[in-house]
Amino acid sequence: MRILFLTPYPPYPPHGGGPQRMYQFIKGLSARHEIWCLSFSPSPQASAAAAPLADYCKLMLIHAPRRTLLRRAVQTLTSPLPDMALRARSSAFDDALNRLLARMSFDVVQAESIEMAQHAIQARGRVPLAILDQFNAEYVLQRRAALTDLRQVRRLHAGLYSLAQWQKLARYETQVCSSVDRVVVVSAEDRRALMQLSPAIDAAVVPNGVDTDFFAPGNQDPQGDCLLFTGTMDFRPNIDAVRWFVEEVLPLVRRRRPAYLRVVGRNPAAAVRSLARPGIVEVVGEVEDVRDSFRRAAVYVVPMRIGGGVRLKLLEAFSMALPVVSTSMGTEGVEGLRDGEHCLLADTPGAFAGAIIQLLEDRELARRLGAAARELAYSRYDWRAIVPKLEMLYAG
Repeated sequence: MRILFLTPYPPYPPHGGGPQRMYQFIKGLSARHEIWCLSFSPSPQASAAAAPLADYCKLMLIHAPRRTLLRRAVQTLTSPLPDMALRARSSAFDDALNRLLARMSFDVVQAESIEMAQHAIQARGRVPLAILDQFNAEYVLQRRAALTDLRQVRRLHAGLYSLAQWQKLARYETQVCSSVDRVVVVSAEDRRALMQLSPAIDAAVVPNGVDTDFFAPGNQDPQGDCLLFTGTMDFRPNIDAVRWFVEEVLPLVRRRRPAYLRVVGRNPAAAVRSLARPGIVEVVGEVEDVRDSFRRAAVYVVPMRIGGGVRLKLLEAFSMALPVVSTSMGTEGVEGLRDGEHCLLADTPGAFAGAIIQLLEDRELARRLGAAARELAYSRYDWRAIVPKLEMLYAG
């Protein structure tokens, strides 16, 4: 088959959930199919960094459109479309896609994330199968953000933004998911959320995964009571998670243990950098190899209160056999996971802090949880088992 991926940014380097998912699909499918990728690129540096993708696909890059803060604010207030629908509007991309579809015959066009949904619709009818791969049920993410932020006076502005985006996204997702041939989602929860918008939405679950060979346990060397959180640190759910953890949970842990938090991930927002405290919170930013951070950690924390889908960071921690404490929301979509067997779940500051202290003081329990989590990641979430699910969807 000849398959064309449409991506909102280059799928390489595979740092972060979206790039990792796209990269693993392209890499895995390339062994049996001819893969093309038409992608936006934010900069010449990003374009150069994406060069290794040429080992797996024919890559074409289009300069990403620029939106000033003023323009974005005006559009947010005046447009009936959600902000995510406006990010990838580009006549240059439209023209490049039209030329490519006129010149080449593709069996599948797959648009990655809701930003690219308009381009999947553009291709529909010109290829046998036009697919939208939804990273999240986005209206659910904004609904959760609104309900979280509207409870806090200092976050009222963010809550009002999310409230407006929630309503716009619900309408937009209904429209675009009904306008492509198939929709791919990462979890059964996201599938149910989209079907609540419209029972006619044809969604199939192809979950996120993990490279269990790359993220393999070994040479674990916890540095004291080191707690670890990883992720893209300008992503709003991650910002909320770290802020809540530092303000509400970590002080309770430190009453019993000299614990400190390492925050590792690209583009830490000002709200994240402001949390840094010597010996208490270390904001590291992006690192060359995140596995070193996993090996230094005693406990991995997933204090998510906003979001959806299946979080790759959780699967990576599981694959590294790290003991994990998570909110219930942080483990959504992970089939087969059981509290007390694969990780500890807690949804209040006191319970979350208590679970961390338990793992810091009972290292045999921490070892058992890590081993069971590794087995779950290996048996159900290795990318080698997930890519064939996508191929089956192509075959009908």
